[in-house]
Amino acid sequence: MDVMSSVSTKPYLLRALFDWCADQGLTPYIAVVVDDRAGVPRQYVKDGQIILNIGREAVHQLVMGNELITCSARFGGVAQELTIPVECVAAIYARENGHGMAFEVTPGQSVRADVAPATVVDRSEQAVLTTPAADKPSPAKPHLRRIK
Repeated sequence: MDVMSSVSTKPYLLRALFDWCADQGLTPYIAVVVDDRAGVPRQYVKDGQIILNIGREAVHQLVMGNELITCSARFGGVAQELTIPVECVAAIYARENGHGMAFEVTPGQSVRADVAPATVVDRSEQAVLTTPAADKPSPAKPHLRRIK
């Protein structure tokens, strides 16, 4: 197999959109499909997904690698280390205007059944991933298209 065809463009697109958000003074959010590979606080997972503010003011030591996104963030005042496989990122978008990009995610192993998801406090900041056939999203939520 050709080496060039095996390198995903996804981590490069994620970094580019993160930089675009920063350059425009916008807040970059990522939607993550949570499975057993994702190291995120499970009590903030809703419907198998978590929305994370990855802006420079919200996280520390952010590293957006080709395979993993790692950082430290506070949840309920407690610092936690996050490890997010790039494969699990479903979207990156600017919170203020919803502009960004959605990605197709191939789910890995599902989140354990014994971990009950908690309700996210501010649902207005969650991304709604829609397909072109879906109804119009509410004005408060971004409209993202899936990229295959």
